[in-house]
Amino acid sequence: MKSIYKLSLVALAIIGLSACNQEEKAATSTNVELTTEAQKEAYSVGASIGRYMSGHIKEQEELGLPVDRTLIVTGFTNGLNDQLSLTEEEMQTILQGLDKKLNDKRQEQATAISAKNIEDGKKFLEENKVKPGVVTTESGLQYEVLTPGTGEKPAAEDTVEVDYVGTLLDGTEFDSSYKRGEAAKFPLNRVIPGWTEGVQLMPVGAKYKFVIPSELAYGVRDTGTIPPNSTLIFEVELKSIEKASAAPVAEPAKK
Repeated sequence: MKSIYKLSLVALAIIGLSACNQEEKAATSTNVELTTEAQKEAYSVGASIGRYMSGHIKEQEELGLPVDRTLIVTGFTNGLNDQLSLTEEEMQTILQGLDKKLNDKRQEQATAISAKNIEDGKKFLEENKVKPGVVTTESGLQYEVLTPGTGEKPAAEDTVEVDYVGTLLDGTEFDSSYKRGEAAKFPLNRVIPGWTEGVQLMPVGAKYKFVIPSELAYGVRDTGTIPPNSTLIFEVELKSIEKASAAPVAEPAKK
């Protein structure tokens, strides 16, 4: 615990020093000459810790918790000189309290985003369902036929090959097989419920647009690219179906 705690203080100090010197970048060169392996190792350790911790400092500021960078530098200097103004026990308690504050702020932010996404989704679905060509299923899934197909329709147990693009309601693209340059292939019963239901409606060769309510998508989960309780929009082309293998018929027991 103590070693991790001390490492965190050093890391914070590195960021603080860097941040305080940002305005002097024009006058102070950040380039250093690294000729020996030991120099490169030392620099790499400092740079990697600094880059990692800078994200935490930025997050703290974005969450509305101020960061006194000058005191970070002071604390670092005092630590180097073994002249601490607080005991290690006091600092550990304070840092644990800060961690709780950050977690509480993250939860508040996630709750607010989630509530907004629910309301935005409801509004979008209400407006979209009355548009020409849009069909709403019993589950709340909405779809529109962009290109009709003439092939077979898959069952939930089948494996499908599709091209698709997925976006949030504001148009932000979070996934695209087109950009990867390769169609996706997966068992239809191993994806989100909106996909399992929707793709079963499609004949091979068809292209559909789906609007998937959050409860048929990822729900409260935050995937990183998809915020919690997001209603999702997909355009999907069904390219082929691989039928599920039929279960072998059991032979009658021999008497």
